[in-house]
Parts: sequence; structure tokens; C-alpha cells
Amino acid sequence: MRDAAEFWNSVADRYARRAIGNPEAYRFTLERTRAHLGPEDDVLELGCGTGSTALLLAPHVARYTASDLAPRMIEIAREKARAQDAANLEFIAAELRDPRLAERPRDAVLALNLLHLVDDLPGALAHIHEMLRPGGLLIAKTVCRPGRDAPILFHLAPAILPLLQWLGKLPRFDLMKVETLERHIARAGFEILEAGNHPPPSRFIVARRA
Repeated sequence: MRDAAEFWNSVADRYARRAIGNPEAYRFTLERTRAHLGPEDDVLELGCGTGSTALLLAPHVARYTASDLAPRMIEIAREKARAQDAANLEFIAAELRDPRLAERPRDAVLALNLLHLVDDLPGALAHIHEMLRPGGLLIAKTVCRPGRDAPILFHLAPAILPLLQWLGKLPRFDLMKVETLERHIARAGFEILEAGNHPPPSRFIVARRA
């Protein structure tokens, strides 16, 4: 299986050209995320990819830092930011535990389409908890194991995905049940304020640091 940074570097240019798979769900997630952010907020986005979401949300907050472990993703994001002249937006090539990301407490940490990709979810959530000021928000969207009413192709995924990962066609990730994800978030010291599917099997969660 390929290293995560190596995998995402290799697909970054193709990823940047790819159209959004479900534009309606993406817009709804953006709307719900924006509803929890304020004009004075200092926001950190983890796993920002090529920066599309960061560029849309940054105008609504005071300060926005967007990070990704793949340097090529960040190169593309910076090219986009220069074209948009986003003065309050900084892109950093960094892993989750890079000390640059924890240099000050944040009002919100975004982990959109990320938590199913991390190797140590309890450890990652504990670190995110430390990054936030008391009362700060974790806003996450996570691909989860499909429920009984999901299309048949989703139910075949757990059998097919390990082979594709072994072949280097997909990154390593963990398809958790929604209940498992929410239990991990609660155990890390968060109170879940909002949860929903945008769309199934992606679970959108807003949780406050206790």
C-alpha cells in the first residue's frame, strides 16, 4: 500500500480537474458549515486538498489556515488563491501534528472528508480537541459504512476496497459505522450539536469542545 502523502501527490492534478460528484450535497455542506462560522473566527481546515472549500469559506471569517499533507495539493491551492487574492487565507503543507498548525487556539477546525482517512482516529480527535479554544467547534464530514437502505454498490465496497488499496488505486481508509464515529468524537471530549447525512453515507457533524 502506498504512503498517504505519496498517493495524494500522485493524484493531485487529476483531483483538481475533477468535477464535484454531488454539487447539491456539497453546497448544502458549505451552507451548514458557514452557518457555524463567524466573521471574527480563526479557522483551521485539515485535509484541504486543492483548496476549493477554503477559497469559498475564507471570505466569511477573519483568518483561515488550510493544510494538507500532500505538497502538490498545496501548490495547486496556492495558485488558486493568487488568482482570487485571498488575503486572509494561508495554505500550509503539513500533517495533522505539525506544530505550525497548533501555534494558537482556533475557533473552528474543519475536517471535511478526512476522518475516515486517518490512521489513529482517537489520537487525531484528541489532537484536534487540543487545537481548539474552549467552546470551539469541530466541523467534520466523514464517509461511513452505508446503512441498510443504501444502494447495493455501497454494500459491496467493504469487499472491493482492500484490493484497490493494496493495488495503490485508493488511499487507506476506514469505513466506520456512524455510531462508531460519533462515539469516538464524544469520547474525545466533544458535544455533538448537529449531525446529518450530506448525502449518505457521508456523515456531517458539528461538535463543540467541552
